[in-house]
Amino acid sequence: MTRKSVAMLVASLRKESINLKLARAVERYAPQTLRFDYVRMDDMPYYNGDLEGQRPESVRRFTDSIRAADGVCCVTPEYNRSIPALLKNAIDWGSKPPAENVWKDKVLAMTGASPGGIGTAVAQQHLRQILAIQGCIVMPGETYISFKTPDMIQPDGSIADEAVREFIAAFGARLAALIERMA
Repeated sequence: MTRKSVAMLVASLRKESINLKLARAVERYAPQTLRFDYVRMDDMPYYNGDLEGQRPESVRRFTDSIRAADGVCCVTPEYNRSIPALLKNAIDWGSKPPAENVWKDKVLAMTGASPGGIGTAVAQQHLRQILAIQGCIVMPGETYISFKTPDMIQPDGSIADEAVREFIAAFGARLAALIERMA
């Protein structure tokens, strides 16, 4: 069986990030037909068109990783009703130059966790707007987690609550199905 590769983008820099825990849960409960590769975003400079002639190695590594993946899973917190600058910067680098846009026709699923009642719904809506103009194939539906207790998802991604576990597993299954359908 050939596993489909998924570039995992975790848009939080915190060591104990609830979004990193969520990413690990997605990986743990997704179908075995998927392989998740965590792609680093924190070492790229801010997007600057003056650097296009000689892109930094960190940017080339990032764009090559996205280009090579069968799909992308973006796990993002919500900062001020939007996405973190870290993620926006990565999207900007990946979209330039327009003829080499790594997001065009790329399958992408998004999710996120927040201690707030609406999870990351507004950030995901904003992310959809950004990715739509890049030509990304965004998985429909909202998938966010309201982290009501700090131990809801363990650091290894395990989830004790069966309903939450099934919700995350269904997200992974939908991603696998969309990647397969679009292949």
